[in-house]
Amino acid sequence: MHLSPEDEREIRREFDRLTNLTQGELRAWLETPESRKVGMVRKGETESVGRQSARRILAIRETKAADLADADYRHMKKVIGYCRRHLAQRPPAYKTGGDVTDTRWRWSLMNWAHDPLKR
Repeated sequence: MHLSPEDEREIRREFDRLTNLTQGELRAWLETPESRKVGMVRKGETESVGRQSARRILAIRETKAADLADADYRHMKKVIGYCRRHLAQRPPAYKTGGDVTDTRWRWSLMNWAHDPLKR
């Protein structure tokens, strides 16, 4: 996969928009029991896909844009797709203004560096 500079900019822009947790917030979140309670764990692994993604997001953010590889852009696109799909599956309580602070839905998104409660 080779992207044009314009495609790279658009992916980074949408990735930055959707991953609204700061580096510090994401690192702190990964230390919580809630972060460990959600997500799919692949056979033979001990950590969920979302938590693995969070670590990759941290690494991508620490990389200069000029040094990002195709694999980094593929992961950013994966994060964008996950966040968009998961946000579209909001629980009914959220759609009616209910509190989703302590929901698995929110926790899952936070493992992908998006907090739906953060503006």
